[in-house]
Amino acid sequence: MTLRVSLPPEHEADPFAHLGEHYAPEILAAATGFSTAVYRHSKLSTRECEAARMRTAQINGCRLCLAFRAARDLPGYFATVGAEAGESVANRGPAPDEAFYRNVADWRTCPDFTERERLAIEFAEKFGLDPQGLAADEDFWRRARAAFSDEELVDLTYSVASWVGLGRAAHVLGLDGACTWMAEPVAAHA
Repeated sequence: MTLRVSLPPEHEADPFAHLGEHYAPEILAAATGFSTAVYRHSKLSTRECEAARMRTAQINGCRLCLAFRAARDLPGYFATVGAEAGESVANRGPAPDEAFYRNVADWRTCPDFTERERLAIEFAEKFGLDPQGLAADEDFWRRARAAFSDEELVDLTYSVASWVGLGRAAHVLGLDGACTWMAEPVAAHA
């Protein structure tokens, strides 16, 4: 992917810090706050969040998002943004294994997902590909309302919104190839 903004060589490993310092500090601070709030305060389980996040990453094509693993990478992310690791999406139930991440695209036929995980993936897919269709899909909303509380549906909606928007921004600007806080390099998942 081609970088779409100027980035000094000393900032290639952490392009977001450079953008936040030099190009759009207030906007990047808000984006970081939004992202941090999702990971810190979502009430959904680790697997439910990761299911929706991974489907969003697949749709967006963001290499950083595809390589990210909440249980593994959130402590480094929180340290980078100056937040305490503490309670977060990373410790709300068992962490998904790599087979889970590989199977997200096949959520319709793979038996390894719970009904709530399947609905979270379906929601993320519809949100990312056809938001108007999602808003009007009465069958989906009937099933979702039977499985999730209103609080959880709002949580899921704004979590997916952060992943769609911020993942697409990183990908479009070509910033999704490097990140210093990832435990495993992005290139390993490209």
